[in-house]
Amino acid sequence: MPDSRQSLGKKGETLALNFLKENGYTILTRNYRRRTGEIDIIAMEGDYLVFIEVKTRTGTSHGHPLEAITPRKQRQISKVAQCYLAEKNLFDTAARFDVVSIVMSRNNQPQVEIITNAFEVY
Repeated sequence: MPDSRQSLGKKGETLALNFLKENGYTILTRNYRRRTGEIDIIAMEGDYLVFIEVKTRTGTSHGHPLEAITPRKQRQISKVAQCYLAEKNLFDTAARFDVVSIVMSRNNQPQVEIITNAFEVY
């Protein structure tokens, strides 16, 4: 990933963390990596264990950030979530997948949106 995209991604994750905390999420871990992929943020929100993907864009000319969560990406995230659940023995815990979408505007005022229960794994 080129430095500018990496920098944008890190900035987006920091914005997402602050947004999530302000909205009652308790952050458990960040950048949980396994051989099959990565989950940006894992948190608790109420009784739910939440696996959160963060997508940040500088605009929407190449599509909305949510469009980047393809079925393939959903499967990848769900495989990594299964690893986390197994590692922590949390299979009896209610879990869901949320997506935080961030669009940076020219005046540096980010538009942050959270989609709760953004997708399900079948």
